[in-house]
Amino acid sequence: MKVLIAGGAGFIGSTIASCLLDNGHQPVILDNLVTGRREFCEGRPFYEGDIADTAMLDRIFDEHPDITAVVHCAALIVVPESVERPVHYYRENVAKTLEFVDHLIGKGVTRLLFSSSASIYQPGDDFTVDENSALTALSPYARTKLIVEQMLSDITAATPIKVLSLRYFNPIGSDPKMRTGLQLRSPSHALGKLIEVYREGKPFPVTGVDYPTRDGSGIRDYVHVWDLAGAHLRALEVFDTLPFENGSLAINLGTGTGTTVLEFVEAFNQVADRAVEVAHAPRRPGDSAGAYTRSSRAADLLGWRAEHTVADGIRDSLDWFAQRERILPDLSDR
Repeated sequence: MKVLIAGGAGFIGSTIASCLLDNGHQPVILDNLVTGRREFCEGRPFYEGDIADTAMLDRIFDEHPDITAVVHCAALIVVPESVERPVHYYRENVAKTLEFVDHLIGKGVTRLLFSSSASIYQPGDDFTVDENSALTALSPYARTKLIVEQMLSDITAATPIKVLSLRYFNPIGSDPKMRTGLQLRSPSHALGKLIEVYREGKPFPVTGVDYPTRDGSGIRDYVHVWDLAGAHLRALEVFDTLPFENGSLAINLGTGTGTTVLEFVEAFNQVADRAVEVAHAPRRPGDSAGAYTRSSRAADLLGWRAEHTVADGIRDSLDWFAQRERILPDLSDR
């Protein structure tokens, strides 16, 4: 199949593209390169542009009329930045998605995978969630994801397009073939920050140690990005068999195992060749205690389960950072 991936030059989108290629499918990449990398699009049909650029979308569909599905990964994702710049986040993540989807409908697209987030959940007392858990977004970033899901639900009820919202937990790792990985100079992901301070010989700031978790630090469900990519592959392959309700469906993508931030640092220190010290720091604006999934919906509907461990994700990320300067030479000062 041929699949348009919006945001396909970013960390997750480019890994999905690699997974599709490895399984005989053809990704077509649309990315404005605000955070994505041109290097990640080598050997793949690539269009540099914005998801709300209707002329660009017309060109893509004119040149690839056999696109059968769309994966929408294009979004800004940094929680503290969303608190500081909410107008920017609502414009980029919500308003432009509306324009994008409206144009997709006009092009006859009926299959859309939306990259959503587990940050929209209100966890239970045990920090677990499933797809029927209460929703309450605690940051402008998370609210953009929730608003887009609600908006898409209204749209699917009135149009032919069907939308599968894949609610990600915390991605770690890299493409096992080292084609792509974390691409930001100063990553906002916990593992990216850990590797950054590891390379600089600095302590790792654990932002928030007063949460009601077993050790006071936030709790997360760390899932390998290659497993996430595999879930997208499965979702595209079985899309037409899924039990949509009024054209919408949500599926959690996580390991089902909760790991606290302090436990994550401990796991990192067991894999790395030298330990990183921890420094306690206050919570950042928009931070939450976190959550992990207890759901089996991905296994039941997609036949998918995460196969990689936290240690696998840390090891692959360290391998990626050891050689990413070869792929992204402008980051060689790191």
